[in-house]
Amino acid sequence: MSAATTPAELVAEFTVEPFVEGHPGPHVLAALEAARTAGLHVEVGPFGTEVQGDATRVSDAIAQVIASAMAQGATRVSIQVQRRST
Repeated sequence: MSAATTPAELVAEFTVEPFVEGHPGPHVLAALEAARTAGLHVEVGPFGTEVQGDATRVSDAIAQVIASAMAQGATRVSIQVQRRST
């Protein structure tokens, strides 16, 4: 496959607020569970959570992350998405 026909791989990083280090609330846990349920590997870091995969799966998962976090009381969900470098 050429680069134009190869499915895009994306990396998304999200932060759910309010966030208290070491004490994630139900809104944070709901966001993490939504990403895991979507079949994505979830890597929690000190400033955000990273997921990666094909564009469709990541996009669909991010929609669920937002919905789940907000339903459980999040005040903000910040997201950065970039094409995965090869």
